[in-house]
Amino acid sequence: MVIEGMDRVTEQFIVGVIGAPFGVKGHVKVRSFSGEYEHLQQLNTLILRCGKGERILELEETVPLSRGLGMKFKGIDTPEQAQSLNGGELITDRSHAALLKQDEFYVEDLRGLEVLGNGAVLGRIKDVLEGGGGHLIEVRLISGELKLVPFRKEFFGDICLERGTAVLLEAWILT
Repeated sequence: MVIEGMDRVTEQFIVGVIGAPFGVKGHVKVRSFSGEYEHLQQLNTLILRCGKGERILELEETVPLSRGLGMKFKGIDTPEQAQSLNGGELITDRSHAALLKQDEFYVEDLRGLEVLGNGAVLGRIKDVLEGGGGHLIEVRLISGELKLVPFRKEFFGDICLERGTAVLLEAWILT
């Protein structure tokens, strides 16, 4: 499926970010963007993006932590080597991303959807941001202005990835 206005359909997702090293064997703490870790423990390889560079890392071991997951990658054997990964984004294929529950979407699939209200195109979803009370949809209006709308069922009705649309129930929110 290709949505007009989008360059491509995303087949790879950023699934987590690497944090500080721990231990003496090159382990790092990992925070999953989905909040789930089981799917990460099943992986053999991941793409690491640090800045503009990417490289493939082979997963050697996972360690459940009280807050997150510990990972050990092949060839990363010291705390100093592990520190060099800090802040790196972990990328995997769509097939290895966390499974979705009903009424859940991957952020990458929401980006670029047309936002409709009162039967008219109001703009496009630019991004999904984390807010204190939940997720916020950043909408770029036809005028070019950016607006934030809570991603809640009170504000958004039908979201159809096949049509590439998200219906805003209360269009006045963007005025």
